[in-house]
Amino acid sequence: MTREVLVFLHMDDKNSGYIGDYFQRQKIPFRIIRSYADEAVPRLDGSIAGLVFMGGVMSANDDISWIKQEIALIRSALKANVPILGHCLGGQLISRALGAKVTTNPVGEVGWHQCFKQNNSRSVEWLGDIDNSFMMFHWHYETFAIPHKAQLLFSSDHCQNQAYSYGDNVLAMQGHVEMTKPLLTEWITRWRDDLQVTAPSIQNYEQIKTPLSANIVELNQVAELLYKRWSSTLSL
Repeated sequence: MTREVLVFLHMDDKNSGYIGDYFQRQKIPFRIIRSYADEAVPRLDGSIAGLVFMGGVMSANDDISWIKQEIALIRSALKANVPILGHCLGGQLISRALGAKVTTNPVGEVGWHQCFKQNNSRSVEWLGDIDNSFMMFHWHYETFAIPHKAQLLFSSDHCQNQAYSYGDNVLAMQGHVEMTKPLLTEWITRWRDDLQVTAPSIQNYEQIKTPLSANIVELNQVAELLYKRWSSTLSL
């Protein structure tokens, strides 16, 4: 039986960004699921090697049937020890499945902001010997609580709970480490009208676009470390 990773998109993006690029380079079979567009949420079975959940404009608290179904799928995967990876909304869905709350962050966090490694062994395990501070792209107004028995990996000035690991094979992130230059260019072009206001935690269109090429290089290096560590737990 050929096993594959299921990647759940929650918006009309053409692809899943750097995580899809990584899977292709590593020859890891994967399939994109668009449950928000009425594609059925699969039942967990032996063909599923891992689950990846991407970001979206909706809330993990929304009373939407496919959100409830994805949370139920995550709970089944947790019981079966199937590796799970979440980005932004995806990380919040994992938190909900683990019994933690998703609430409004004290401030919106949009644009390029530094993250800071936590001083613990799990952070070193997932991030290796990269600098204690590193660039991350953010676009969120909610945040997750850290579930019981999970380990905080890194934080930012505007959001304490940026990422955590749970067990050996679950990684939940608040930021968008999956960004590539084409994907992020598409995002800021699509939502340019929403990128007019600036604040210490919120950047506008030009503030995001100007350093995009340089910051993407650093972001992809962080993604490479996290995806390599997570994919090492897959049984294909």
